[in-house]
Amino acid sequence: MTEEKTAEKKQEPKESGQKPEALEVAKKPEKKSEKEGEAEKTESAVKKKKKKIRRQVLRGQAHVQCTYNNTLVAFADSGGKILAWSSAGSLGFKGAKKATPYAATQIVGAAAEKVAKYGLQEIEVYVKGVGSGREAAIRALANNNFNIISIRDITPIPHNGCRPKKPRRV
Repeated sequence: MTEEKTAEKKQEPKESGQKPEALEVAKKPEKKSEKEGEAEKTESAVKKKKKKIRRQVLRGQAHVQCTYNNTLVAFADSGGKILAWSSAGSLGFKGAKKATPYAATQIVGAAAEKVAKYGLQEIEVYVKGVGSGREAAIRALANNNFNIISIRDITPIPHNGCRPKKPRRV
């Protein structure tokens, strides 16, 4: 291709009566304009970003985990994808205060604010653990304008437990 261009440059000056240098100077600004055109194309591609569409989830799940040391609440859609979550530690509670019923109500309130943008209305509640905040969390869910469809306890229960220790030999 370079040989063809050089051949065209040599032929054009003979026909038009111009010097080859003048043609080169005339062609250089065209190359700059092509670069500018490419820059404009990339700018228009950047401007045309699509807005992220927020999906509306009317029915979902609320997972409440209450341990002796902490309380966690997570809202998910019916497929199990997490929409929002909150915990006592993330709200600033420290030590033994993380497992209190008051902390559980605050956690549910914070998570409910985060999930409000999805329009969640009906929830199935899954409670796990034996902490003191489990009943307070369920009450807080009902008070935050959620229609509770069902409440399930999914606390893991050992059916035979761990293997006992060997008896001591004295």
